[in-house]
Amino acid sequence: MEPIPVVDHDTVLSTVSPRQAIDRVREAFLRHSRGEWKMPAKVYLESPPDGDFRAMPALGDGVALVKWVTSFPVNPSRGLPVVMGTILANDATTGRPLAIVDARAVTALRTGASAAVASLALARSDARTVGIIGCGLHGAWAARCLAAAGFGPGICSDLDADAAGALAEELGWSSGSLREALAADVIATVTPGSAPIADADDLKPGSHLNALGADGPGKSELTIPAVARCKLFCDEWTQASHGGELHAAIESGAVGRSDVTEIGHVLLGEKPGRATDDEITLFDSTGLAIQDLAIVTALLDALREGRVKVPTVSL
Repeated sequence: MEPIPVVDHDTVLSTVSPRQAIDRVREAFLRHSRGEWKMPAKVYLESPPDGDFRAMPALGDGVALVKWVTSFPVNPSRGLPVVMGTILANDATTGRPLAIVDARAVTALRTGASAAVASLALARSDARTVGIIGCGLHGAWAARCLAAAGFGPGICSDLDADAAGALAEELGWSSGSLREALAADVIATVTPGSAPIADADDLKPGSHLNALGADGPGKSELTIPAVARCKLFCDEWTQASHGGELHAAIESGAVGRSDVTEIGHVLLGEKPGRATDDEITLFDSTGLAIQDLAIVTALLDALREGRVKVPTVSL
């Protein structure tokens, strides 16, 4: 068997630019909606009381992959990241392993890219200002991708003032309060989802929200009335309805299937997005394996073209 390239965290983020990630993730949504890319349901393996493991497979463009990734919210107190894991990519024709890739970097980059894709599709045409609520790894890449998509300046808000200040300084934005961030045209909430950070009255007419933090049952960043006030979109209905920002509102009966549109259908022009400038739009991003596939195929292209050199392993 040929040696297998191993792509580490820093190499992922230095090889695939935010602009390229946005384009690739947009294409992934389109191809999945057209039925060209396949994605079985995400599998959760609970590891109480501290977190869970997730297995996420996808297939498209001659590549099959599975992401084995964690979510352990208590890890920062242990000096470890919340999200860790690996992606194994294989040739879909022969099964030959093509690469082993750091899942943490891919997850952060495709999460930020999805926020930019949704904002370009759903925000007002004159939307510019950004509010980033939660300035950790994923919040930082959401900010970078939104900036790459032409949004900004922005307000960076975090309980950790140093994290907010560092991200704001990097982008030439400002750090500020939760209220200031919620007043922006385009908002990304990237908190652990352990408690809501906004109610219905906190949302500004005409704004667009990307809810990125609630990625499993029991998590939410917005109250049920706040969710119900919005025009609702998601990355994929089944996953979002069982473990995303929409879950609590759906479980309570405040929101139903007919109230939610998958973003891929908006990008294809099959269903409408924002209808008026006063609407508040909400994109529930739960994170899809097809988005991981989008980033990994970009990495594989770079490897084939010799644009990046990485170590290899032999099995």
